[in-house]
Amino acid sequence: MSPMCMYSSHDGFATDFHLVHTGQYALRGVGLIMMEAAAVAPEGRITPNCLGIWKDEHVEKLEQITRFAHTNHASIGIQLAHAGRKASTNAPWLIKVHGANADEEHGGWPNDLIGPSPVPFSDRSWMPAEMTIEQITSIQREFALAAGRARRANFDVLELHGAHGYLIHSFLSPISNRRTDAYGGSFDNRIRFLVETVRSVRTQWPINRPLFVRLSMTDWVEPSGDIPTGGWTEEESIELAKVLAQEQVDLIDCSTSGSSPLQKIPLALGYQVPFAHAVKRNVPQMLSAAVGLITTAKQANSIIESKHADLVFIARALLREPNFVLDAARQLDAFAQYPHQYERGRSKPKHSFI
Repeated sequence: MSPMCMYSSHDGFATDFHLVHTGQYALRGVGLIMMEAAAVAPEGRITPNCLGIWKDEHVEKLEQITRFAHTNHASIGIQLAHAGRKASTNAPWLIKVHGANADEEHGGWPNDLIGPSPVPFSDRSWMPAEMTIEQITSIQREFALAAGRARRANFDVLELHGAHGYLIHSFLSPISNRRTDAYGGSFDNRIRFLVETVRSVRTQWPINRPLFVRLSMTDWVEPSGDIPTGGWTEEESIELAKVLAQEQVDLIDCSTSGSSPLQKIPLALGYQVPFAHAVKRNVPQMLSAAVGLITTAKQANSIIESKHADLVFIARALLREPNFVLDAARQLDAFAQYPHQYERGRSKPKHSFI
C-alpha cells in the first residue's frame, strides 16, 4: 500500500483511527503497508492534522500499530517527510471552509515555512524563507532522529519522501532551488541535500532494513527561457538513482510532479510505470517501484511479470476496495494470506486450510 495522507492526527500523534485504518490492510493480505508521510519536524507537516515523528512520545502508538501488523504477518513501513514550502495548508475537506492555506488562527505556521530559496509554490502560497546552512544541517539531523524513532517503533521499511514538491524535491528541482552555494546550481549541488540526508538517516536505520526513496521522476513542466530543462527531469532522476545505489538506498519509488502549478501531467492508467522501468533498465543494482493509476489486479500483475518494476504500490484503489489483494488472489488464482479468523471466508477451497 502506498503512503497516503489521512489528516487525522493532533500534534503529530497517531490515533485509534490510524490503528484501525492501517490494521485493516494487515488483515486483508497487503504484503507491505506504508504508513503516511510522518513529519520530522512540526513545521514540516503538510497540514496541522498530519502525522509526525519528531518527538519520542510519538513512538508508543506507532509501535502498537506495527505490532498489530506483525501479529498478522504483514510488513509495515513509514515515510519520513518535510513539506518545506508546501507546509501549513488545510486538510482537503477544510479547504472550502478555511481556504487552501492554514493561517495561525487555524493552527498553521505561515511565518515558519522554509525551502532552498524564497520561491513560493504558486502566487497563492505562503512564502518560504531561504534555509541557512545551519538549518539544512538541523533538518538532516531531524531526519536521522526520526529514523531512530521509526526503528524503535519496529517498522520494517523506511521511505524518504523526495517527491511532490516537498522539501527534498524542492532542493532537486531548479524551479524551486535558486541557490548559488553548495546546495544549488549544478546537478551535484542540487542532489547534495538528499544524499547527505540519506547518509545521516543510515546512521540510525540498520543496513538490514530496507531504505526507499520516493522521487518525482519529472516535474512535467515545459522548458522555458528561465529554466531550459523545464525543471527536474527523468534523465537527472536516473543519474540520482545511480548515486543513491552507492549510498545504501534499496529502492526508488517512482512518482512524478508536484513542483509547479504549470505542470502538465499526461494522466492515464499506469502513466508512471515507464519511469520505474527506466530505473530497472539503467540502474540494474537498484530496485524500482511503480505507482499511480494502477487500479486492477491484472494491471498490477502485468507490471511485475513484464519486469517493468520490482514492486507495485496500490494507493486509492485500496481506499475504494480494502479487499483489493484478497480479490486479486481470487482473480489470479493465487494464494494470499488470510488471518485465521477470516479463513472460512476464502472462496476457493484449493487454497483453504479449513
